[in-house]
Amino acid sequence: MLRIDLISPYHGGSHKSWAEGWQQSSQHRVTLHTLPDRFWKWRMHGGAITLARRFLAANTQPDLIVATDMLDLTTFLALTREQTAVTPIILYMHENQLTYPLPQDGRSGPMRRQLGERDQHYAFINFASMLAASQIFFNSQYHLESFFNALPNFLKHFPEYNELNAVATLRKKSQVLPVGINFQRLAMGRHSRRQNKMPLILWNQRWEYDKNPEAFFRALYAALASGYEFEVALCGQQYGKRPSIFDDALRKLGRRVIHVGYADLPTYRRLLWQADITISTAHHEFFGISLLEAIYCQTFPLLPNRLSYPELLPETFHEACLYADEAELAQKLGWALTHHADIGNRAQALATAVSPYSWQHTAPQYDTRMNKIWQKYQTDTGTKQDD
Repeated sequence: MLRIDLISPYHGGSHKSWAEGWQQSSQHRVTLHTLPDRFWKWRMHGGAITLARRFLAANTQPDLIVATDMLDLTTFLALTREQTAVTPIILYMHENQLTYPLPQDGRSGPMRRQLGERDQHYAFINFASMLAASQIFFNSQYHLESFFNALPNFLKHFPEYNELNAVATLRKKSQVLPVGINFQRLAMGRHSRRQNKMPLILWNQRWEYDKNPEAFFRALYAALASGYEFEVALCGQQYGKRPSIFDDALRKLGRRVIHVGYADLPTYRRLLWQADITISTAHHEFFGISLLEAIYCQTFPLLPNRLSYPELLPETFHEACLYADEAELAQKLGWALTHHADIGNRAQALATAVSPYSWQHTAPQYDTRMNKIWQKYQTDTGTKQDD
């Protein structure tokens, strides 16, 4: 059994569920060092200092350290060098600040103070942290490829000594390790599955610009104009003020909306199992936990044929579930709303197909990877693990 310290400075949402899911499922002893999921820019600056202080105070001696992408790893390691100088360091990339999409209007979202321009400093924190890590894991192949496609141009912005050779070095020590999901917490809602009077469409993603709710609601309005009957459940996490597009939708959809706002776990489980169709119109998705949760609960997905989605679904389901543009989404949504038995059969098959993302299957993969990293460290340094 290895002693693993997991450093998570933005501990909420998918970051939290991932960290706690692995901790609960791992054969190793995983200790969490966390800060709340707010003030993300300050977490990328000050989080390393606070967590380094707490790490030293705990006087811990882990075999491995795993940090998430929101940590300034170079600062953390500099401040803890007396205890971490010879410890293998793994960096897990849930997201990155280089290819995360910016809002079109420049007045909303995380970069509004830069009027829509990317603050390159946060991308550089990711880059330097990757250089300091022994091993880098990305949560999807799409995430890995999109980051390394963008990295050379980012480095070329700098006037000299732009370290372009580092791209190949980082790529060599980067691999894909998908997020594990605690499907078991949803399983007990299975009894909620029922035949709806009319199809129920679910939105269970964050209420933010990068999830492109405008296109989602345009698809619903088009279905409404075509005379299709349906209901809508709008759940998902909301940060700050609710985007005005949701208020407009509530007025236009009226009685068809059966749920609005963040759902507690019992309500969320019930909605997942009751829903017939889930839709994503996202501009950004490095993985897609919420969509996989819906699919596990036998909800038929309509997803863009881009981002991470094609690798989440077996290829045999691509034609039915993936769409190229909004026109194709409208066409496939119309079909789904009028072919209940067909989408039900596909949804049941898909639920089985995504089961490999459960922690039951992914935790052994994580543990094996950690063992290999530790064993390589032993070989390279000539050290021996304590019993």
